[in-house]
Amino acid sequence: MGSERLEMRKRQMQMHQEAAASVLQSQHRMGNMPTNASNACCFCWCCCCSCSCLTVMTEDERIQRSTYERRAEGIANCDDSPKPTLEDATIWTMSFERLMKSPAGRGCFRQFLRTEFSEENMMFWLACEELKKETNKTVVEEKVRQIYEDFISILSPKEVSLDSRVRDVINKNMLEPTSHTFEDAQQQIYTLMQRDSYPRYMNSTAYAELLQGLEEPPPATEP
Repeated sequence: MGSERLEMRKRQMQMHQEAAASVLQSQHRMGNMPTNASNACCFCWCCCCSCSCLTVMTEDERIQRSTYERRAEGIANCDDSPKPTLEDATIWTMSFERLMKSPAGRGCFRQFLRTEFSEENMMFWLACEELKKETNKTVVEEKVRQIYEDFISILSPKEVSLDSRVRDVINKNMLEPTSHTFEDAQQQIYTLMQRDSYPRYMNSTAYAELLQGLEEPPPATEP
């Protein structure tokens, strides 16, 4: 099984290389090469590899990268997020949308995803939300590149599961990055969490224990 998975990864990588090379050749003939393409010595300008020539950053870029990574890590666990009330936690059962609109809900749900080894789904969704708030073109391009490296690249340990159609859309969008470059991908991951992980969380021991803890009266204080 392990050798089959490795072989599939190799085939995926080869397909990405061929597709990226085709795009770059087409852009070169049209005289419309992306700004970063001059450094693309391997796959493509959007950095689906970790080639050293694509990761030379200025001091400002390093600071931006460090800030982004701290935001991407986000809530470490449920205790670090705003503490929900019993009413808050109960409302989460009404819909996935209610849970995702709650900072405490996202924090507790993310902790549950970590136990299922799918925390990258929430991390990607949060990164896309941050991206959509950005208006500076230079910062947008940098964040798009970072999100691609962290969650879309097949070489990333935090790669999210996307179908081929959405990946094709992303590859086209990467030629002219905007704050909505990953919109289709974000929606697909949102739907995946809604249909797959959310029902399990609602029926999990983690959620039951959270409710139980919120229902327990606080310890009496000594006079």
